[in-house]
Amino acid sequence: MAGRKKRKNRFGFLTKKFPLRMQRKLVMLFMAVILAFVVLIGRITWINASKGSSYTKVVLDQQSYNSRVIAYKRGDIVDRNGTKMATSERVYNVILDVAVLTDNGEKDDYIEPTKEVLEECFGIKGSVVDDLIEERPKSQYEILETGIDYETAQKFNAIDEDDENYPNVRGVWLEEDYTRTYPYDSLASDVIGFTYSGNAGAIGIESAYNDVLNGTDGREYGYFNTDSSLERTVKPAKNGDTVVSTIDVTLQSIVEKCILEFNQEHAGEGKLGSKNTAVMIMNPNTGEILAEASYPNFNLNSPRDLSAIYTDEEWDKMSEEDQVNAMNDLWRNFCVSDAYEPGSTAKPFTIAAGLESGKLKGDETYYCGGSKNVLGTDISCAHRDGHGTETVQDALAYSCNVALMDMALTLGADDFTRYQHIFGFGEYTGIDLPGEAETAGLLYSADNMTDIDLATNSFGQNFNVTMTQLMSAFCSLVNGGYYYEPHVVKQIQDEDGNVIETKNPVLLRKTVSTETSQTIRQYLKATMDYGTGKSAQVEGYEIGAKTGTAEKLPRGNGKYLLSYIACAPASNPEVVIYVIVDEPNTEAQADSSLVLGLSKAIMEEAFPYLGITTIEESESTIQTEGEDIGDTEYTDYDENYEETYDNPDGSYIDEDYDPDLDDWATGETTE
Repeated sequence: MAGRKKRKNRFGFLTKKFPLRMQRKLVMLFMAVILAFVVLIGRITWINASKGSSYTKVVLDQQSYNSRVIAYKRGDIVDRNGTKMATSERVYNVILDVAVLTDNGEKDDYIEPTKEVLEECFGIKGSVVDDLIEERPKSQYEILETGIDYETAQKFNAIDEDDENYPNVRGVWLEEDYTRTYPYDSLASDVIGFTYSGNAGAIGIESAYNDVLNGTDGREYGYFNTDSSLERTVKPAKNGDTVVSTIDVTLQSIVEKCILEFNQEHAGEGKLGSKNTAVMIMNPNTGEILAEASYPNFNLNSPRDLSAIYTDEEWDKMSEEDQVNAMNDLWRNFCVSDAYEPGSTAKPFTIAAGLESGKLKGDETYYCGGSKNVLGTDISCAHRDGHGTETVQDALAYSCNVALMDMALTLGADDFTRYQHIFGFGEYTGIDLPGEAETAGLLYSADNMTDIDLATNSFGQNFNVTMTQLMSAFCSLVNGGYYYEPHVVKQIQDEDGNVIETKNPVLLRKTVSTETSQTIRQYLKATMDYGTGKSAQVEGYEIGAKTGTAEKLPRGNGKYLLSYIACAPASNPEVVIYVIVDEPNTEAQADSSLVLGLSKAIMEEAFPYLGITTIEESESTIQTEGEDIGDTEYTDYDENYEETYDNPDGSYIDEDYDPDLDDWATGETTE
């Protein structure tokens, strides 16, 4: 063994094998190193995935860098012709970087000149800067002022660092922003709405289409790279889209001018001209709302200013809760959010339900003696002496309560309530505005409707609707039976004007047949030719209409809601107008000449502007039993109609007016 030679490998080097124990230790050490690396890599990966952005921010915070938000522009709201009704204008915010202002050995050389410039350009007091330096000396973003206009911003930008007057201004910069403005102030305030807290829509289109109008802020990042050069990364803002409404600014202006003149005429004794005056104009063949207004309205640029309604003394006496309630009442869209008893504007629907169900043929006659006894209760007609014998058409034209009660009792509660829902009463219309009123609980069902309820419902009392509901239903009644979803927006466009979405008319259902619709239009035309609406007739136009007066609860309080709804031309409607005067500031609120006069004033301007077909242009004339309606002979009552319905002062008392309305009203309601 001692003489045994050592082994050599084939290269001639001596080799020595590690002991097995040593080999095991080396393998374990190698595996431990590999495992440590695996754990380290895993830990780094986890940190990067879960907290990478936080650590990145910490690193960046240790550098000298800056970043700023690039504000997006909220989309415009324009009318159907592209006229801006709501837009966002560029403004600037004054930003102070306190850390930059104070980060210098000779900081006093910069603070005073900077304070001087801030006060000269923006009116910002030096004490504001002093407080920030003391309270937040390391802050890099302090908003000193907002909403600075372009001219003021240019004045500041003209100050150069090398300006001999202000050589040491630093830490101040202007951040671009936008402010919401409304070029027409109060025009269509209920429909457009306004914004608060930046870009949050409060009511109207601003609220309903808030997500469409809003965009996404961008950001500019600044940092120093490894070469100590300032690098900037810009993520551009995405501006909001434009909402194209169905509203016509010119038509809206006509409507609001007439409403204002009416209310100014009847204002007095510290009261407005009415509690509410509201008007809707709709295209009956699409559901597009061309104009929608209510009074009192408010300035969209200062929606919390109620000085037009309350004096400073009255406002100061109100509690904070009362002030909030007052603002909410003013911002409430009467056309969408308020429910009321419609009065005789509901009568065409009663007749249409009778014709459509087959319970009425249209050739019936009725006798009105001035009242009708239903289950022991005398329910009066507006004409206390009675209308005598009359046709279905006469009953609608003269707005006879007795005849309508007879028709409803023939129709029955089952069919009456069924058609109320077919016409959309008690249902949401689906209008693209917030705050639509819930009226389902304000209607009777067939199970709880008595004959008295049926009788009073037939002429529009003891059940509730909204303007949008009745307007949409009436459009279906005169357009051939097609119920379109009402809407105030027709298109969505991007900021370059490209159409993203088109809001096509949505046909929800068929309410009545073409034949029933044609018959109802004929009856409505009679209302204007010789009935209760003739004083609102506009020369040269074929109009079909219905007037209404509803006594408000509690009965006998002398408060009334007057209404008028019309279509033109009556034979082939192109437009429908609905006017309401709620509690006019007059001694006798039931004087329907108020709503008729306002309606006529609007139609006289609106129809020519809209290009509504005139009688001369029309290719067809409505016929009744083969004769023109104007040549039809009527009962002896017609000869005495003017004398019966005129007051001594010349004002006109509406078909439903009854100073003793308590005689028929049960006082019960489904509210």
